[in-house]
Amino acid sequence: MLVMLKTLLHTVLLPPGGPLLVAGAGAWLARSGVTARVRRAGWLLLAASLVVSWLLATPVVADWLERAAERSPPLDLTRPVAAEALVILGGGDERVAAPEYGGAPAPGPLLLERVAYGAFVAHRTALPVLVSGTAQEALAMRTSLARDFGVEVRWVEGRSRDTFENAQFSAPLLKAAGVSRIILVTDGAHAWRAAHEFAGTGLAVVPAPVGLWAPRETGMQRYLPSTAALNRSRSALYELLGDLVRRVLAALHLRRHTAWTTPG
Repeated sequence: MLVMLKTLLHTVLLPPGGPLLVAGAGAWLARSGVTARVRRAGWLLLAASLVVSWLLATPVVADWLERAAERSPPLDLTRPVAAEALVILGGGDERVAAPEYGGAPAPGPLLLERVAYGAFVAHRTALPVLVSGTAQEALAMRTSLARDFGVEVRWVEGRSRDTFENAQFSAPLLKAAGVSRIILVTDGAHAWRAAHEFAGTGLAVVPAPVGLWAPRETGMQRYLPSTAALNRSRSALYELLGDLVRRVLAALHLRRHTAWTTPG
């Protein structure tokens, strides 16, 4: 129920859905308001929602939000990393049957970025790999890692629907194998929240964020709206709000991990 509620709020509150709903409400008030004051309020809502939509779709605002959300530094593989396993998280971008692969599963572009970097880290560290996500995500990741990168997955966690469950269901698999410290691969904005969820299970976590912010557009292009920039703003806002919700739910003991230990 909580996961479904999160999905609904994600769609309704974040751009473009949130600003569009506000714009619709403003347009309705501007047209149907019973008083001049209500109609003025409607025009203000409409104008504000359009301005916010424009700003969120500009690269300069998207860059600022991304940098605010990305609080985990890149993994430094020039120094020894005292970890015992590598965990790669799904990202909801799987392709169940990719025609170019003969109908086999494949990750979409966003998930592929995590898979490719996870494979890079796996080759550099020789650590055993766990993939975590929904059943379809986990299958796509496992298939791609073996087929495209020559990396065999040791553990498959295919029950989780969000980051909390990624940690909740992965921790028993890892700790049963004697793993207490992991490298965690996910995208840059997600790494901070994901690392805290896994740390809540009692695991020590070394974040390995991928897709970190780097200069893209230059000159006037930084101030012109684009769908790519809007998507980046949306993802960054989701993580900033998601981390706030994580802390509130944990503080209220509504959704909090219990450190898992191997039965002895």
